[in-house]
Amino acid sequence: MANPRINWGELFPSKKSIFIFLTYMSLFVSQGILVTASQRADNSYSYNTVLVVLLTEILKLVISTLLYCRENSFHSLVSRVVEGRQVLALYFVPAFLYCLYNNLAFVNLSTFDPTTYYLLLQLRVVITGVLFQIIFKKSLSRKQWFSLCLLTLGCMLKQWNFTLPGSSGDGAAEQQKSDDGSTFHGKNISGFDLSFSAVLILVQTVCSCLAGVYNEYLLKRKGSDINIYVQNVFMYLDSIVCNLFILMFRGELAAVVTREHLAEVFRFEVLVIMVNNAAIGIITSFFLKYMNSILKTFASALELMFTAILCYLLFSIPIYLNTVLAIFVVSYSIYLYSLNPVVNLANKPGVPSGEGKAKDESRKALLNDDDVELQMEDV
Repeated sequence: MANPRINWGELFPSKKSIFIFLTYMSLFVSQGILVTASQRADNSYSYNTVLVVLLTEILKLVISTLLYCRENSFHSLVSRVVEGRQVLALYFVPAFLYCLYNNLAFVNLSTFDPTTYYLLLQLRVVITGVLFQIIFKKSLSRKQWFSLCLLTLGCMLKQWNFTLPGSSGDGAAEQQKSDDGSTFHGKNISGFDLSFSAVLILVQTVCSCLAGVYNEYLLKRKGSDINIYVQNVFMYLDSIVCNLFILMFRGELAAVVTREHLAEVFRFEVLVIMVNNAAIGIITSFFLKYMNSILKTFASALELMFTAILCYLLFSIPIYLNTVLAIFVVSYSIYLYSLNPVVNLANKPGVPSGEGKAKDESRKALLNDDDVELQMEDV
């Protein structure tokens, strides 16, 4: 078997694709940095994070509506929503999961530093692979299992302390460390530990995986004949309802519209977080159109590296040997997985299921499901 090689000319066919790649990566890195920068000295938030998520979903809904109306009328959009009300109802499942994911992002970024946070989130590749095998009955190959196990090992490396006993680092930095070296400025920099914060990030990871797999089911099965922008409208409408429900459940629905709460939310640094998150959704669609999942792999690896460097420069969060090794192992394992991803092709209208199955093998090399999951991935 020939050794897989990367054709850079195919990955970046134009200057536009390079610009999209850099913008996509920059926006993802910026999100964790911006959220961390908006925190108080005690790592809490002065604004209502659920309200921020809600307003972000409203912004995404407006953008999706405008994108659809570039070539269609608003009346036709309303008609499509009414006609697809059954699919709209089905979208409540991934919308609720993404709602939890987006709200937990603020909670977990108040506990973990951005580098550790993004490293631990890479575990969703492992969980997604297992879910594909269970739900879509796609058997994983030995290479796929090896890459997933290697990724898990990479995340575990973040927990190990390679610092020699008695060694000392920068004096100012050492004063901010805990006795066991697991925290810095109140942030967990060691990765998983037996704590409630570890449970929360695990829940966030599972929410992302379940939402991605179920969303792919809607894209390729129940809603395969529905315009992608209309499906985005379904997602954001349901997400708005879910966030309103959370505010109501917490007894904050009336309080968040007060002048004090709105003044905190409409500060410049918080508005940038919302705009950046909405921009991620837009640039992701272009990423899907012009590039592929292998580039997503490179983006994930570079995001981890740049996040670690920026956290060191902006927040003085140190980069230890375990962080460097974890980033390297996780990046390499994701690269291996991207060379042989799990493929689950969409149902084509008018194509018999038997014929579709016959064409699966010949099209595996051309299509990647990671792209479809990428289309709806939230941060």
